[in-house]
Amino acid sequence: MGQFISELGMTAEAGANKAERATSLRLCVSGDDAAWFYLEGRTLRLNASDPRVLDREAHGPMLIAELTCYQDNVIQTKFRILVEILNENDNRPKFVKETIHRFTVSELTAVNSVLFTVKAMDADGDMISYIIDPSSRDPQFFRIDLPNSGKIVLNKPLDYETRTQLQVLIWAQEVNTEEKFNISAVLTVNIEDGDDQYPHFLPCTPISPGDPVCVSPNYSTNISQKQQDLVLKFSPGPIRAEDGDRGLNTSLIYSILSGGDQSQFRINNRTGEIQLTRAVPLRHQEKTFTLTVMVCQEDDRLKYSVVSVLIRVLNENTFPPVFNRTTFKGFIVENLSPASIVTTYGNQVLQIKASDRDFSDGLNPNIHYSILPPSGLYQVTDGGVLIARTDRLHAFDRHKVRVVARDAESGEEVSALVDIEVLQTGQSVPHGAVAEQQMFGNVDIRLAGGIIAMILLLLLSAVVFLMLRAVKRR
Repeated sequence: MGQFISELGMTAEAGANKAERATSLRLCVSGDDAAWFYLEGRTLRLNASDPRVLDREAHGPMLIAELTCYQDNVIQTKFRILVEILNENDNRPKFVKETIHRFTVSELTAVNSVLFTVKAMDADGDMISYIIDPSSRDPQFFRIDLPNSGKIVLNKPLDYETRTQLQVLIWAQEVNTEEKFNISAVLTVNIEDGDDQYPHFLPCTPISPGDPVCVSPNYSTNISQKQQDLVLKFSPGPIRAEDGDRGLNTSLIYSILSGGDQSQFRINNRTGEIQLTRAVPLRHQEKTFTLTVMVCQEDDRLKYSVVSVLIRVLNENTFPPVFNRTTFKGFIVENLSPASIVTTYGNQVLQIKASDRDFSDGLNPNIHYSILPPSGLYQVTDGGVLIARTDRLHAFDRHKVRVVARDAESGEEVSALVDIEVLQTGQSVPHGAVAEQQMFGNVDIRLAGGIIAMILLLLLSAVVFLMLRAVKRR
């Protein structure tokens, strides 16, 4: 049964009897909203049901219809029906789609600036306030100063080099209702790179973890006095820089500020390659050149970085390093010490040194020693001395390791084999190769003597046996 609206009290004209008045009186509802009403006798009711729900937000605040009274099909009177629809909080707020799209903000935006404004609508007309969810991913970058405004304010500086995208969760909530209906939206903010960083040389070594500021590398290379018209190759890599603003990647210009020695070195202002234009004179006293190289942005030359470039002038390399033998002999006595020096004949320290005829005394200070392949039992010092992990060695062990001597300037290498024997605790190191042979030779003689003695004893036993056998027969 529909909701009661009104009881209609109407009577027919006087003079007609009761039965005639009852049959001649007729009521009719008409108008735009007539479908929402129906008559039950003289009772006016609301025509609403589960699938047909009256909604103030859809139909407006009023239902308007007209009630006409007929008698004998003649209009007697008309009444206007006005029914006010009371508002109920049956709608949740909804964000205006145009205000919650993906935003792009420059990293140069000043703190306390309004980045964007979000807006939510409530069909019930309720007041809305906006809240930043503190559990969202990046709430620290944003704040809302006026909760009812929806204006999102930048709370801390942006930096494209550390973060290129932020996310924040915004809630829109009813303020003046008991239900406090709400809705949320995740906003994505893309950070646009701004020109706030200087170029830096590669490889970049940050001054601290997470800091975009780089420590400039130390570029170095070697040249000889006869080289010229040569593009130099540097360590730890080619002279190259990049714009600190990776999103802009501005074009860079290279130049030599000092140390070029009257155009002896020329730099390509686009690539950073340095060319040796002419040979270093033999009378030149300087063994090194130090160039100061600058790189700057093409569109803003006040944004620049400088770096030092070291170029060493080497004597002409004629002879490679050599060892005086292909195989060295070493000894180590078994003991519990964690490390011991490998010795050679006469218990002298075994020193494996390569000579270089490019030096008057044969000693090249640029030679470095290593063991290849690397060994977990032995190491070699820069002086060519072998160190053994004694506590991991056992008597009668024998190892062969290969020691490589490399000229750091020319890159030339030479290798030699080291034959190392582990002696028993208390065993003396041989005084020389002959003594070593004699020591092991004595062992062989004693063994041979024992064998001969056993053979003689067997022969003697056989002779005695035969003699006793002959005596018994007689």
